[in-house]
Amino acid sequence: MRRKLILYAVLCVLCVPFVFPTWWMITTSMKPISEVFDFSLIPQVWDLSSYARVFEMQPFGQQYLNSLYIAAVVTAGTMAVAAMAGYAFARIRFPGQNVLFVVVLVGLLIPSEVTIVPLFQMFNRLGLINTHWPLIVVPILGAPSVLATFIMRQFFLTLPGELEEAARVDGLGRFGTFYRVALPLARPALGAVAIFTFLHSWNLYLEPIVYLSTPDMFTLPQALTQFVDAYGGPLWNVQLAAASMTAVPILVVFVLAQRHFIEGLAHTGLKG
Repeated sequence: MRRKLILYAVLCVLCVPFVFPTWWMITTSMKPISEVFDFSLIPQVWDLSSYARVFEMQPFGQQYLNSLYIAAVVTAGTMAVAAMAGYAFARIRFPGQNVLFVVVLVGLLIPSEVTIVPLFQMFNRLGLINTHWPLIVVPILGAPSVLATFIMRQFFLTLPGELEEAARVDGLGRFGTFYRVALPLARPALGAVAIFTFLHSWNLYLEPIVYLSTPDMFTLPQALTQFVDAYGGPLWNVQLAAASMTAVPILVVFVLAQRHFIEGLAHTGLKG
């Protein structure tokens, strides 16, 4: 019993650096602007008007929906592409398999800043600037999908070959084996991929400021920079109110998928 109490006490102390910034963000968003830099844990005067001003200064509801549906579509698309690609690299033997996989992994070494100019020119010629298509297509086929493919491949390598043999005996083809046998078993890895992908898409900043130009098309990271006063100075309490609402979906996704996230990471490095 004493050991558990000591362990819980140590964990509580260790979590302070992680919990305190979030607590400060939420409580400061409920302070008047004059008390923002007063580092008190509880506001002396509770002021919720900053949350109303978020929606008055920007089309924040539309921007929220923009980020939400983009992140959802990117997550679903990346999971589909990565699951099929990871299964192919793990279970299908073909000439140059390992070389091709290394070429795919090289995509992780290329910074997004290097490709942003040619991608902008390509989408500009297609007439897709100031649309959400670049924010959907590029992540699904880009570096986030490469990392997701690696995670899925490592997971599928851990599956025993007898499962595929039994599926073939039952008359399932390659896709049937993938869809009915391998994919249901890959929920832990898919959970890890979902969290990584959703977080990456939700926090994307550079690409939106390059591709988007009108407030109705903005995503949340881009919108957070627009809460300024008449002189261009930041309205800290309004920005923190918007940031507090922005953090909610990430917490929800992580809480719902944290068990699969941990299991997926645990299986990723078992075999390769």
